[in-house]
Amino acid sequence: MFAIIDDRGRQHLVEEGQKVYIDRYEGEPGTQIVFDRVLLVGGRDGGATVGQPVVSGAQVTAEVVAQKKGPKIHVQTYKRRKNYKRHIGHRQQMTEVAIKTITA
Repeated sequence: MFAIIDDRGRQHLVEEGQKVYIDRYEGEPGTQIVFDRVLLVGGRDGGATVGQPVVSGAQVTAEVVAQKKGPKIHVQTYKRRKNYKRHIGHRQQMTEVAIKTITA
């Protein structure tokens, strides 16, 4: 069974037993998170329930596995003929969650 969840403006396609990286949630490893904004629920048989905008009564339960940082993004900026150059790096705070159950 799979589902598409809406997590604070970002959509994720998830399956039971899968590990997913999402934007940072506060919580220690082992904490349960419930996503109640489920946009689509489907099974391997080809049938799917599409919400308008969400599927009523559907929810996805996940467990926090770890708090991590995403890959480093390098940003370089310059102004031509002005001898101005700047290099900036950024690493996004992420939370790794394991999808436990999907209920329609």
